[in-house]
Amino acid sequence: MIDFVEQCRREWTRLGVPDPFAEEMAADLTADLAEAEADGVSAEEFLGNSVFDPRSFAAAWAAERGVIPAQPAPREARRRPLVLWAFTGLAALTVVVAAVLLATGEPKISLTTSRGPRAHLVPSPPSAVIPPGPGRQVLPGNAAAPIEWILLFLSVVALGFAAWLWFGWRRTQPPAATV
Repeated sequence: MIDFVEQCRREWTRLGVPDPFAEEMAADLTADLAEAEADGVSAEEFLGNSVFDPRSFAAAWAAERGVIPAQPAPREARRRPLVLWAFTGLAALTVVVAAVLLATGEPKISLTTSRGPRAHLVPSPPSAVIPPGPGRQVLPGNAAAPIEWILLFLSVVALGFAAWLWFGWRRTQPPAATV
């Protein structure tokens, strides 16, 4: 049973259990196994199927004692990445849409100015092409361009934030008990 306790110690070290707690748990486990043996109870009877898997036993015991965080429920563990996936996808889609809108220049507008004694605005159908003439100037433009640039900037920032979240979320996952 000394081998079982040593395998548990190695697992506690791998999981980052502080040495004082690991030593205390190893001493408790050794004492419990010795007491069970003195009472005529085999290690398999005392530990059950855990005698064949010291790593899981050590991780579960460390999690029970609160020395390491227990593994989150599967539903909760999936929810965080799912939200992160959705946020990342939305940010990427917004980058693409803003870039396409800027590249195509839609919606297009034309500004017509008239000079002279009778300068006034003349309403025209939205699809009418007004040619420049004497005293008139036609300026093409994109009325939505400032908004599209702002959208592109904010979506790139959101995509960068999503990348930072992915990197940070992976890095800050504490070692968890796998039971």
